[in-house]
Amino acid sequence: MTRTRLDRVRASVGIAQLALQQIEDDLSADDVDQAQLAAILRELQEDVDVPGGLFPALAQLVTAAARRAEQIEPDRDGDASGPLHEAAALLTDHAGQRLNWAARSLDPQGDPE
Repeated sequence: MTRTRLDRVRASVGIAQLALQQIEDDLSADDVDQAQLAAILRELQEDVDVPGGLFPALAQLVTAAARRAEQIEPDRDGDASGPLHEAAALLTDHAGQRLNWAARSLDPQGDPE
């Protein structure tokens, strides 16, 4: 890996951390009510303005790493790619679904049908 690539990844992670800190600050605000919290949770999972959402985007990123690992694993045995594919599935199937359940519990009327 070139130093430039690693530098870009580090910078991108730093930007993502700043954005996530802003979301955490918004979640921690004293005036967030049930409907607003539910809407924020839905946005993290579904993001109605653009395709995807945070969790699907993270899963896509991990899946890209898994596909690359499949290509470069010494024995092509899945020791690296398998856990990465599982992590991507956990993000969408488990974490994402739980966000949806929590949002629905907080604000059933806000659930997009």
